[in-house]
Amino acid sequence: MLADGVIEAFRLQGEFCGKFGSPLYAELLARGAEDVERGGPLARLLDGWTGNPIPDALVLRLLGAVHRLVLDGAAPALARYYPSAGGRPEWPATWTAFLQLIDSRADALRPALNRHVQTNEVRRCMGLLAGFLTVAAAHPLPLRILEIGSSAGLNLCWDRYRYAIVSQSEANAAPQSVWGNPASPVLIQTGWEGSREVFATSATVAERGGCDVAPLDVTDPAHARGLESFIWPDQPERLAQLRAAIALARQAPPQLHRRAAADWLAEVLAAPRRGVASVVFHSIMWWYLSENERERVTAIIAAAGARADGTAPLAWLRMELMASTEADLRLTMWPGGNEVLLGRADSHGRYVRWDGGAAAPRR
Repeated sequence: MLADGVIEAFRLQGEFCGKFGSPLYAELLARGAEDVERGGPLARLLDGWTGNPIPDALVLRLLGAVHRLVLDGAAPALARYYPSAGGRPEWPATWTAFLQLIDSRADALRPALNRHVQTNEVRRCMGLLAGFLTVAAAHPLPLRILEIGSSAGLNLCWDRYRYAIVSQSEANAAPQSVWGNPASPVLIQTGWEGSREVFATSATVAERGGCDVAPLDVTDPAHARGLESFIWPDQPERLAQLRAAIALARQAPPQLHRRAAADWLAEVLAAPRRGVASVVFHSIMWWYLSENERERVTAIIAAAGARADGTAPLAWLRMELMASTEADLRLTMWPGGNEVLLGRADSHGRYVRWDGGAAAPRR
């Protein structure tokens, strides 16, 4: 029996993929919704899966499992049509190869439906960088950065990357380097709309750490392949950037803990840390948390904020989808507890619309 909402999940994810630059996945998922509806191989594969298809990202779990077979060289017929493996989409041949793989490799794909989606979109670091620099400008102290939902911790390494922006309002404008190590092998280049003054601030990271319910180890090739599998296969520039970030992170892997967000934060925020500005941050992971977990996280951060002072300030930086397909960049800083909307960003980090701290209603 199919879980309620499977067909809707295929259609919604297909529309999202189309809007975010993956015509390959948009077409596969449109056809996939029809296949599920008529009880084809996809319906048989998904029969008996229990969960909530949309918040559990069932469709992305499936696509990631298929892509992993392609990247592993275990699906040569489909690889012919996947750009990430050197192929080129052709229709209806791509769909035929995809459906044949679903039908023939169901035993290999079914266990993957219960695995968490793990993405580490390092291009989101442009918006996060601007948030960290806003904290550094307000509190001239080294930063202690604490990430929940870290995946492999690549965004914890944001200060090791180099950043360039392209004006959203100036056609054909050349990218402008704005921050970071010019020798870094990882370039974060995005569209930018708004003032660039924030990039005049410097920042030093004194301590970094994160948690995840299923953290990935960048030094483990199998874990790295898992991250690669969730990159959409017709977006090779994202795959190349991910691989560069993994290679850099392997030189000094961030410390990650296998913990639920609230439990870990209760421990690391139990007492103020003097001499540093602590920044709790997360990006495009809030919806994966249960309502109870969100409430616990919010309460723990607020309680820690109440204990903050000028020698041990605290900030909460988040880049999350709240009311639209654009992510809000929100920042709350203590002492004071003032929340501001820094701007909005594409959820894959393709652009940032920077406001620099407009007053924001509490959420």
